[in-house]
Amino acid sequence: MQNGHEEQRLNANQAKESGKTSADSNDAPSGLVNHAHTDALNEKLGKTKDKLTTKQQKIQDQRNPPGGFDKTPIRPAHDGYTVKFTIHRATNLPVSDLNTRSSDPFVIATLMSPLPKRHKEDPDMTMRTTTIHKSVDPVWNTEWTVSGVPSTGFRLKCRIYDEDFADHDDRLGNVTINIDHIDENWSGLREQAYGIKKRMGSKRAYMIRGCVSLLNHNVSMSGTLVMSAEVLGKSEEPYGRMYTLGKTFWWKHYSPMIGRLTGMKAPEGQEDVSGSGEEKDKSKAQKYDFQANQFQLQGPVPAELYHRFVEFKPFVKGMFAKAGLRGRILNHALHHQHARVYNFSNTTEHGEVKPKSEEASLQFLKMVHFDEGGRIFTYVITLDGLLRFTETGKEFGIDLLSKHTMHSDVNIYIAFSGEFFIRRLSHPNKPAEAPEQKTHPDADLPGGPPNSPPPQQAKEYEWVIDNDSGTYRPDASTLPKLKAFLKENFPGIHIVTKECTDEKLAKWKDQQREKKKAEGQNVEMVQDSDGDISSSDEEALAEHGSGRKKSKRERVFAALEDPSSALKHGGKENGDAA
Repeated sequence: MQNGHEEQRLNANQAKESGKTSADSNDAPSGLVNHAHTDALNEKLGKTKDKLTTKQQKIQDQRNPPGGFDKTPIRPAHDGYTVKFTIHRATNLPVSDLNTRSSDPFVIATLMSPLPKRHKEDPDMTMRTTTIHKSVDPVWNTEWTVSGVPSTGFRLKCRIYDEDFADHDDRLGNVTINIDHIDENWSGLREQAYGIKKRMGSKRAYMIRGCVSLLNHNVSMSGTLVMSAEVLGKSEEPYGRMYTLGKTFWWKHYSPMIGRLTGMKAPEGQEDVSGSGEEKDKSKAQKYDFQANQFQLQGPVPAELYHRFVEFKPFVKGMFAKAGLRGRILNHALHHQHARVYNFSNTTEHGEVKPKSEEASLQFLKMVHFDEGGRIFTYVITLDGLLRFTETGKEFGIDLLSKHTMHSDVNIYIAFSGEFFIRRLSHPNKPAEAPEQKTHPDADLPGGPPNSPPPQQAKEYEWVIDNDSGTYRPDASTLPKLKAFLKENFPGIHIVTKECTDEKLAKWKDQQREKKKAEGQNVEMVQDSDGDISSSDEEALAEHGSGRKKSKRERVFAALEDPSSALKHGGKENGDAA
């Protein structure tokens, strides 16, 4: 019996141990499952955090996309010289117009040097001569003074064109001058004649020349361009970049055709006064026009004024870089639009003034019509100090791509851009910020518009300029540099710079617009004041030529693309009498 009980006790202990082992064995899978579940939750949480971080970064990138102010310094050079180039004349150019048996030639000169650029996309220096109409032996005698040319020399490429606003400018040939070294003892070029290379010229123009030479053996197929270049001395330090020192040219470009399409009237004093009596009054009332302006400032532009386009939309980078089919199309359209708005024709006014003088200030004030009409202008300053500007206004509903992109001619880098307006001061001899100072148009001041002609002294006016540009978004911290540069080029004018977010600036602009409604005459351009490129701009390109009745925006775009077609059909679409 004892052995039986012992056996039962042993069996019981074994069963107990077996049960314990079984329990332990059942607990292990449960722990493993809990651990795996925790890992899955952590992994899911990590993915959620990553998505949130990506979304936050995307929002941050949208708020601060690449572009805007660029701190890249100018690489220093050990020397620099001031060189005066003179394009004297050309001889025996081909005939581009059979009707007049002549051409309308002009030269675009491009200057390059071994100096490294801050970025490879920085534009080369260029200068355009005036157009000599109806001539195959034009005389320009245009001077271009450039500072900072290195002793390692330069390359000057002169492209000769025939001006043709209604179609496209035919190239009549090229001349390239390569100089590998200059210094203060350089002998220079003295009215040197260079043969014009015809291989890049218009086939049509040289075909006409060939036909004429077959009929007349005295007609030569070769033309020449006469140039001069001389070193005026060493440039001012620091060295490392070239810039235009003179001359201070200005241009006023007019386009009556686009003026009619957009309903923009000519400024006072520029109406058509041909005819007499009722006919005279009718023609005067029907004169349309708009105006684009260029003013070459004396450099150098402050090195801190250096801004890149902002990639605020995905397609913008491709458009500036001409990447992809879409980018190339948009880039070409913008270049074409720029050429049409800043067109050169026999109506273009031009001249030169003494740099950094009262004369320069008054010429600028004339181009912006002093403080008449409460006008607001859009502007761009290129890296070489070329100031381009036109009047702007939302009331036209025209949105043909970004205005600043168009004004810059799709340049990746510029110096500055924004908007500005002019106001007349009540106390010209006091600072613009003086407490007792009043301004027109927010106050009715005697001795000027709208009741009498504007005063003809620069000190009578205040120039308010900002950085309101969605395309380049100039840094507000560089506004003092802009002010100093403009004050140096336009002495006498009171210059006030404002950040585009300034509440006082917004109030002043509202006052300008209200005064414009009351007394202004339209010399506006084909842009509104939105500084960005919108998707509707692309739609206008896509819908162009669809065959349906065109909107106002599309008619303007068509006019920029094909002026001759717009001249034929523009009046009918607008309901205007021819």
